[in-house]
Amino acid sequence: MDFEIIWNELPLYFDGLLLTVQLVPLALAIGFVLAVPLAIMRLSKNPLINYPVFAFTYAFRGTPLIVQLFLLYYGVGQFEGYSELAKEYSFLKGAYFFALAGFTLNTAAYTTEIFRGAMAQTSFGEVEAAKACGMSQSLIFRRIIIPSALRRALPAYSNEVIFMLHGSALASTITLVDLTGAARIVMSRYYAPYEAFITAGVFYFFLTFAFIWAFRLVEKRYNKHLNRREETVQVVT
Repeated sequence: MDFEIIWNELPLYFDGLLLTVQLVPLALAIGFVLAVPLAIMRLSKNPLINYPVFAFTYAFRGTPLIVQLFLLYYGVGQFEGYSELAKEYSFLKGAYFFALAGFTLNTAAYTTEIFRGAMAQTSFGEVEAAKACGMSQSLIFRRIIIPSALRRALPAYSNEVIFMLHGSALASTITLVDLTGAARIVMSRYYAPYEAFITAGVFYFFLTFAFIWAFRLVEKRYNKHLNRREETVQVVT
């Protein structure tokens, strides 16, 4: 290991880190906002509402992320009128926009199915009790189903966040210099694959640890009532 190479190229890696921590949380946030209403639509018994969302999630979960990125980055420009729109809004023709769009749609598809499953597992008694209190359907979703489902979905959603972080390495395939892109540049400069990619791996390792730690804090906070129940049971027994 040539640590001098790593030391000299650290500014490049930090630039890549900055791009990664901008791109991934933003894609996750937008995907989360999209996934909640889409999950509710997936629960609908109306096929006109349910099937389009099912088709969306099936398409993005059934194809590789890299294919989706290539279709967006190389294919969208072929649509008529896109060039004129990109001239007016310059951000539409940048690789960052297509990476963000690809990551957002991909994570929205997976998160939709995670939330749908969690919402479907809501206790029948909770819903019936809410109806007995005179709650409307929309209020039941806001007060009962969605909060309860989000707590149950946290472990599965934390895995999706980690997968999205690791999947973000594909941003380098469409010219973005994220952590993996920085490693590819270092390798091409020095032909030192171990130094280049082990350094990137260390950065990803600490990012992964930070996400896991954050989700553990969230789970601990929102599952306090379960911890207290377990403590009570232990005291009684």
